[in-house]
Amino acid sequence: MAKKQNWQEKFQSFRKQTLFGLLPETEQQFLRELYYQFHFSFQEFRQITEAARDFEMWGITPLSKWVRQEVLPSLEQAQGRTLREKFFTVFQNRLTELKARPKSYKNFHGSVPKKLNPTKLVDQKTDKNVFGWCPVASEKTVCCNLRTIDAVETCGYGCSYCTIQTFYSDRVVFDPDLKQKLENIPIDPQRLIHVCTGQSSDSLLWGNRNGMLDDLLDFARQHPNVLLEFKTKSANIGYFLEHEIPPNIVCTWSLNPQIIIDNEEHFTVSLAKRLEAAQKIAQRGVKIGFHFHPMIYYDEWKQAYSEIAKKIMNLFNPQSILFISFGSVTLIRPVIKQIRKKGFKTRILQMELAPDPHGKWTYPDAIKIEMFKTMHQAFAPWHQKVFFYLCMEKAEIWRQSFGYVYPKNERFEEALLKSSFEKIGFPQGIERIV
Repeated sequence: MAKKQNWQEKFQSFRKQTLFGLLPETEQQFLRELYYQFHFSFQEFRQITEAARDFEMWGITPLSKWVRQEVLPSLEQAQGRTLREKFFTVFQNRLTELKARPKSYKNFHGSVPKKLNPTKLVDQKTDKNVFGWCPVASEKTVCCNLRTIDAVETCGYGCSYCTIQTFYSDRVVFDPDLKQKLENIPIDPQRLIHVCTGQSSDSLLWGNRNGMLDDLLDFARQHPNVLLEFKTKSANIGYFLEHEIPPNIVCTWSLNPQIIIDNEEHFTVSLAKRLEAAQKIAQRGVKIGFHFHPMIYYDEWKQAYSEIAKKIMNLFNPQSILFISFGSVTLIRPVIKQIRKKGFKTRILQMELAPDPHGKWTYPDAIKIEMFKTMHQAFAPWHQKVFFYLCMEKAEIWRQSFGYVYPKNERFEEALLKSSFEKIGFPQGIERIV
């Protein structure tokens, strides 16, 4: 009797510390029955509860039905000393097999409720330094040593995989002291550097609110040795079509197949509108770039991404494009936790999670190499005309995807800047690149 009471107490404790209460009643009842049958440890109960939440978000067979069909019938042949060990051997093997297969977006409708997106725009003075390093800058990967300007905090889009959702509150914060803070940034006039404004929010989504774009372009004019990048998933380019733009400005677009945009990049503009906006900017003489980041591994990825590459080569003159980058889904634990807690319809976590050099979660190396190599080869006619690079990847992935790797991050930074300023023109008085 005492032992039974102990199991009951543990179950009540486990359910409070996991996602159990967010599951449908039918799944809760099933997990309750499984718990009393196998007497899971806390970590085991947490894993199976998270799987149930994932199945619900992925819109596939409920975990209860899947376990009955895929796990329980195989227990007799499974390895393990106890029935519980046999259960988890089969459970984890079958789950790994499911995640390793490329997911499909056919007949799936991803969604993020509007209420999850920030709607309150505020002006707030802070002591925060707006200038810094790219948050993933590291010696553990081949890195371009990108600097950042956080002109806005929080994004208004609803991309399922986005890290920004864990960094800030649900308010979009604009710094009224941006102009002064930009003037205080110590810039070495004898050195070329690359700075991006799209790390803490979309660069163009908010337009020229509070004169923000005025201030940033004044900063670029004062520092012609700074390659200032505006990275976006919007088509909000009116400001750049109506004003004189300094040559050291580059507008870049994150690209994905439309089916990924529809299901994982909510409230952003379509692929067609992104490319149309890029065309208009290029026609104005402003340099552009593209980031295939994050690339998503799914059943039709090879054809879909290759078609975008062909479209870009048909629509654009390579002289107008400074660089094209590739990168994969990379998730930190707080983002994974947030995705499951919010429970919106997404298949972003339907993937085999492998650790990267920074302890984040991404695709296994073999998948990334196949995707990056495919895309690099798709752009083969432009290899000598546009600068291509990988973002946040290990040296070995560079070697196997591109056939080469920069020996040091400084050499990567130098190559990117040299290629870019050869197209926009080197400012006078520059004595060194990096």
